[in-house]
Amino acid sequence: MAIQVAIRHRTSYHFDRVTTILPHLIRLRPAPHTRTPVIAYSLKISPENHFINWQQDPFSNHLARVVFPEPAKILIIDVELIADMTVINPFDFFVEENAECFPFQYQQQLAHDLAPYLEIKDHSDTLLAWVDGADIKPQPIVDFLVNENARTRNHVAYIIRMEAGVQTPQQTLNNKLGSCRDSAWLLVQTLRHLGLAARFASGYLVQLAADVKPVDGPAGPDRDFTDLHAWAEVFVPGAGWIGLDPTSGLLTAEGHIPLACTPDPVSAAPISGATGVCEVTFEHQNTVSRLHEDARVTKPYSSEQWQQIDKLGRHVDTCFQKNDVRLTVGGEPTFVAIDDMQSAQWNTAASGDDKRRLAELLLWRLKQHYGPEGIIQLSQGKWYPDEPLPRWALEIFWRTDQKPVWHDPLLLANELTPGHYKIEQSADFIKRLVAHLQIEPGYIITASENSKNTAAGYVLPLEYSEQKSAQTGEPGWRSCRWQLQNEPLQLIAGDSPLGYRLPLDSLPWPEKEESDSRNSDDPRRIFRTALCTQVRTGR
Repeated sequence: MAIQVAIRHRTSYHFDRVTTILPHLIRLRPAPHTRTPVIAYSLKISPENHFINWQQDPFSNHLARVVFPEPAKILIIDVELIADMTVINPFDFFVEENAECFPFQYQQQLAHDLAPYLEIKDHSDTLLAWVDGADIKPQPIVDFLVNENARTRNHVAYIIRMEAGVQTPQQTLNNKLGSCRDSAWLLVQTLRHLGLAARFASGYLVQLAADVKPVDGPAGPDRDFTDLHAWAEVFVPGAGWIGLDPTSGLLTAEGHIPLACTPDPVSAAPISGATGVCEVTFEHQNTVSRLHEDARVTKPYSSEQWQQIDKLGRHVDTCFQKNDVRLTVGGEPTFVAIDDMQSAQWNTAASGDDKRRLAELLLWRLKQHYGPEGIIQLSQGKWYPDEPLPRWALEIFWRTDQKPVWHDPLLLANELTPGHYKIEQSADFIKRLVAHLQIEPGYIITASENSKNTAAGYVLPLEYSEQKSAQTGEPGWRSCRWQLQNEPLQLIAGDSPLGYRLPLDSLPWPEKEESDSRNSDDPRRIFRTALCTQVRTGR
């Protein structure tokens, strides 16, 4: 379930006179590594007479360099972007084995690459004392990061600070107050003192009002909100850059859209530049609005939406009826036993004693209801990756005109009833069959499992020919002699019926000319269709 939002961000400078506007650097485009899907983005700048050159800075952030050839009285920067607020699990990352436990050391080459993010710029006694207070006993790296982020959040009270620049960590610790950028820089320097590469992140923070109030915990914003925000990111091998927001004490998720991530806050300023001498009036607006949101449990369709859906459905039904289109709704419901939720047959296994028995029971009940004179077929179904054999498909076939497909249900195997047949009766059946079809009994093949020498069943190569037989003078059933590479016939391993496990690949393939030159009554012709008899669970 996704919510699509539009962010509109306007920054306005009104000058008291016409003045020169020197080149400006604008870092207000989502960074390439943002995880929140950005559907659309636009940047509009006034005065319209300007030149813009899109670049990427040394840290791969998008940067617009804008040149103004003429003096002007205004500078307005308008950003619009559309984002898909797909829920992101901030803990969904992989960590290399050597970094799973804090403290750890980066490998030599990686440490060299991360050098700008390991530079310590505050060696004050205040910060060193703060670092000494960190819990550095061996522990999972995720636990350490969560605890250190929360420690910063609990020590520094959030304030809105309009002064330019970022406080030093010493100032933030002494005052126990700071804006988001101050807390972020404190956390960055703390992590570097503790041997972890960290960087300063500037971006948009989007907070959407919850559909319902939570049962416990903070209620969150009472309205949709967005603004420029700052947080820290730490590099963990395997996971890459992980966002930590010390203002909230949380890891970053879909609401954090990075614009610039740099080793130093100076390089992440959203807008930097200069003008000629003048007085300036500054205005800043940042809003978020919902463009689309799917219905969900906490915010279902409204009555008006249901009326529209119902109206459309009735219109579709009318069109179907007019054109004699009939719909059959199917699906694959998943059943789980209420008294056996943990066993393999209800979680991972393709089948199981209880699972198969209950499926058969449901199958026959459905047959009795929908097609009492239909027929049941047990065949192979879907074949999932990493499973050695296809799964079972239990199917019912009947006629909608109510004419019977099958008359005697006693002649259909029902696994719900005990079976009493043995292999000897399977052999007797196929011998009687070949006699009835007037086929040489020498064509019958005995099949056995790879691990056993005893008979598992019998195979009769069989096909029907319209050509007259040399023996009977009539069309009829024909057989052939299978020349197998290995005698006797060994079945492919598995628990499927015998017919699904024949080693057909071991039969010789005739050349095309040879196949075309032989008629269907030629005893040398080999075909691959066969009838198999087997006793399974006494049936």
